[in-house]
Amino acid sequence: MADVTGSATGDRTGSTGGSTGDGLGDGTGDGPGDGPTGGTPARPDPTGIAATGRIRQPAALIRLLAGLAVIALTLLSADYARATTNGLAEDVGDVAALVPHPLGGVATGLTTAALLLMPGCSAARRLLATGTDRRHVLQQIADGVLAAVLAYGASLLLDLWIDGRAPFTLVSALTRPLPGSPLDHTEPVYGYLAPVLAFLTASAALERRVPWAVLTLSALAGLAAGAATPTALLLGVLIGWTAAHGTRWAVGTPDPRPRPGQLLHSLREAGLRPVSVTPEGPDRYRVRQHGGRPDLDVQLLDRQAVTAALVQRVWRRLRLRTAPHPRALRSLRTGLEHEALVSYAAVAAGVRTRRIAATAELGRDAALVAYERLPGRTLDELADEEITDALLAEAWGQLALLQRRAIAHRALVPSALLVDATGTVHLVGLADGDIAAGELVLRSDIAQLLTTLALRTGAERSVRAAVAVLGPDAVAAALPLLQPIALARTTRIALKQAAGRRTAAAVPTARVPAQRTAPEALTGAPADAAAAAPASAPGPVPDLLDGIRAEVLRGRPQAPVRPVRLERLRPRTLLAVVGGVVAGWLLLPQLFATEQNPIAAVADADPFWLALAVLAAAAGHVAGAMGFVGFVPERLDFRNAVLAQLAGSFVKLVSPGRVGGVALNTRFLQRAGIPTAQALSSVGAGQLIGLVLHLLQLGAFVYLTGAAPGGSELDALPAVVGGLAVAGALLAAVSAVPPARRWLTARLRPLTAEVLPRLLELLRNPGRLAVGFTGQLMVSITLIACLYCCARAVGREPAFASVGVVFLVGNAAGNAAPTPGGAGFVDSALVTLLELVTSMEEGGALAAVALYRLLTFVLPVLPGWAAFTWLQRRGAL
Repeated sequence: MADVTGSATGDRTGSTGGSTGDGLGDGTGDGPGDGPTGGTPARPDPTGIAATGRIRQPAALIRLLAGLAVIALTLLSADYARATTNGLAEDVGDVAALVPHPLGGVATGLTTAALLLMPGCSAARRLLATGTDRRHVLQQIADGVLAAVLAYGASLLLDLWIDGRAPFTLVSALTRPLPGSPLDHTEPVYGYLAPVLAFLTASAALERRVPWAVLTLSALAGLAAGAATPTALLLGVLIGWTAAHGTRWAVGTPDPRPRPGQLLHSLREAGLRPVSVTPEGPDRYRVRQHGGRPDLDVQLLDRQAVTAALVQRVWRRLRLRTAPHPRALRSLRTGLEHEALVSYAAVAAGVRTRRIAATAELGRDAALVAYERLPGRTLDELADEEITDALLAEAWGQLALLQRRAIAHRALVPSALLVDATGTVHLVGLADGDIAAGELVLRSDIAQLLTTLALRTGAERSVRAAVAVLGPDAVAAALPLLQPIALARTTRIALKQAAGRRTAAAVPTARVPAQRTAPEALTGAPADAAAAAPASAPGPVPDLLDGIRAEVLRGRPQAPVRPVRLERLRPRTLLAVVGGVVAGWLLLPQLFATEQNPIAAVADADPFWLALAVLAAAAGHVAGAMGFVGFVPERLDFRNAVLAQLAGSFVKLVSPGRVGGVALNTRFLQRAGIPTAQALSSVGAGQLIGLVLHLLQLGAFVYLTGAAPGGSELDALPAVVGGLAVAGALLAAVSAVPPARRWLTARLRPLTAEVLPRLLELLRNPGRLAVGFTGQLMVSITLIACLYCCARAVGREPAFASVGVVFLVGNAAGNAAPTPGGAGFVDSALVTLLELVTSMEEGGALAAVALYRLLTFVLPVLPGWAAFTWLQRRGAL
C-alpha cells in the first residue's frame, strides 16, 4: 500500500489537506515547506474525522440491547414489586407536598421551557462555533432529530399501551392520580424528557454540564410538582438513551478513528519527526521519520474496536482464573499506562522487545503507542527449516527473563515471536501482559509457548528446548495448565486444524495391530477383538497436547498431570442459574395467583394415593435399571445398576435434560470393564428403543383418550396420521437438500455404525433383550402412574390415558430445556397440559405437578447423592 503523503488520494478516511509538493506531507494541509526543513504547519482538523464514512459501532448495539433489557426489567419490577414502587412514589409525593403549589408550577414551567429550548440552543452553538466542521455537525443534528422522533414515538406507544391494555397494577406503579384534573393520572413516561435526552445523546451534545443541569432540574421539578413518579422519570431516561443508541447503530456514526494526518500531528507534538504514514493492517501503521531516524510502528488503541470483543473478553474473564483484564473496561489513559509499564518492565528485565518512542491520546475514543520499528518476521512467517534449535533456545531464553521478574506475557502466539535477520528472537505484543503475575499465570505462559512451538516443530523439539533453558521442574510444573481452555483462541483453532491433518494423513493398514487399549489394560479384557477390527475404523490419532505431556513425563515421570481447574464459572452452571431464575419467575406467580392454594392442597393429600405415588416413583428406578442392563450383553450387578439409576437423580442437578443420565450410565459401564465404544453403543441402543416406545405409547394413549367416554376432544387417528405425515415430509425435505442430507447422514452414522450392530448382537440373547424392552416400557408407565396418583391424592380424578398424554408430551418438551432436570419448563408444560387435556383447574394442576416433582425430582436428590458416593467408593463410578 502506498504511503500517505500530502494528497487525499488513496486515504482510507479521506483528507482535507492539499498537495505538499515534496511527497513528504502529512495530509493536514501543510504547504510546500512542510516537515522539518521549514515552513509553518497548518492547524490540523480538530475533529480528525472530516470527510469520513459512517460505521456501525458495536458499543452502540451493546448499549441498545442493554437499554431494552433494563426497560423490560423496569416494567416487570414495577408490576411484581408494586408495593416497593408505590411506597417510593408515596414517599416522594410526601416530600413534594412540602413545596408550595405555585412555586412547583412555576419551576415546572420554567424547566420545561428550558428543556424544549435546549436542543435548538445546542445545535446553534455548535454550528456557530469557530473552526467547526459544519457538515459533520449537521449529520449529528440529523441523527439527533431522528432519535428524538423515535423516542417520542416509543413514549407515546408505551403511554397508549399502559392506559389501554396494561394491568392495573402496572398503571398504579407508573402513575399517580390527579384529582381535579381532566386526566385521571400522570403520564407513565414523563413529558418530553425522552425525546430531548435522545436528541442530546445522539448528537453528542451531552459533553457539557449545562444540558445535564437542565435535564436534572426538569426531572426534580416534575417530582416536586407531582407531575411524575420516579419510575416514570426512569422510563423516560431509559427510552431516550436507548433510542439514541439505537439510532446510532441503525444509521451509523462518523468513523471516529483518526486520519493519518492527525497521527502525524500527534507524533510531532510528542517530539518525533514523522514524514509519512503507511497503513499495515487494522489499526497498525508504519511511520517514516526525517533525517535517517528509525521508522516507527504505531499501534492505534481504538475503543470501538476493543468494545467489539467486550462480551467475549468479559465472559472469558468471568469464566477463567487466568484470563486478562478486559481492555474495554479500562480508560484509554489507563490502557496507555499499563502497556507502557509492562513494556518498560520487560526492557528492564533484559528482554528484547520493541521500545516505546511515544504515547498520545487522540480524543476520547482513540490513543496511540509508537514503538521503534524492529525489522523481521514473525514465527508463522518462517519456513520450517528456518526454525532451528538455536532459535527455539532464543525464544525460551526470552521467556525465562520474563519469568524471573514475574512478568506474564499472556499472548505467546506466533505473531508475538519476532525474528530479525540475524536469527535473534524478540518478544512483542505485551499489551495484555502483567507485572507481579501469579504463579498460575506464569505457568500458563510456559504451557502456551510449549504448544505454539510444538505446532511448528513437534512436541519433542519444543519440550527439549524448554527443558534445556528452564529446567525439567519448571516445564513439568506447567503440565496441569496444558489444556485447551488455558490457551489462546488462535492456538485452539490451530490445534484442531493440526488434528484434522493428522487424521487425514493416517493410512490404515489391513488390520489394526493387536494391542491393548487403555480401558482393556485396566480391566484385563482380551485384545483379540481389537486385533480383528477392520482397518476402516482406525483409532483416534494422538493429540498434540498428549504428545507434549508424554515428552515431559519421559524426563519427569512423577510430574503432576491432573489439570488445574481454571474455570470460575462453567457454561452449564450459568445455564442452571438462568434456568432456575426463569423457572422461579414462571412458577411463583402461578403459586400465589390462584384461588386455591396448591401448597395447602399438597399438605392435605390423600395418604392412600400418596403412598401409591411414592411406590410408583420408587419403581421407576428399578424399571430404569431393567431398561439399562437389558441392552448390555455383558453381565452386570443389578443392584449396582439400580443404585446408578438412583444416582442419576443427583446428577440431574448439574446437567440439563437426559445428558447427565447418559454420561453416568456410560461411566458405569466403563468401570465395569466394558470398552468405551461398546458402552456408548449399549447406552445409545437403550435410548433409541426408549424413543421408539415413547412414540408408540403416545399414539396408544392419544387413541385411548379419544375413545374413552367423556374423554377430551382428541381425535386419535388424524393426530397420529398427521404427526407421521409431518415427520415424513420433514424427512423428505431434508433428504432433498444435499447439505441437510449430509448433516443428517453424519448424525445417523453412529446409529448405523455402532448402535444397530449392538442390537443385532443382543438378538442372540432374546431374554435379556426382553428385559430391556420391558424396562424401557415400564419407565414411562411408572412415571405416568406416579403423576396419576398425585392427581388423585389432591382430590382430582383425571383419566389415566389423559395423564399419559400429558406426561409423554410435557416431559419430552420440558427435558429439551437447558436447565437441570428441566426445572421450570417440565413443571410449566405439565401444568398447562393438565389444564388443556384433563380440564383440570389451575390450582389442582399446580398441586398435582408440585407433588409429582417433589417425589421424582426433589426428594430423590439426597438418596441419589448417597448412592453416587457409595458407587464411587467401590469403584463402580
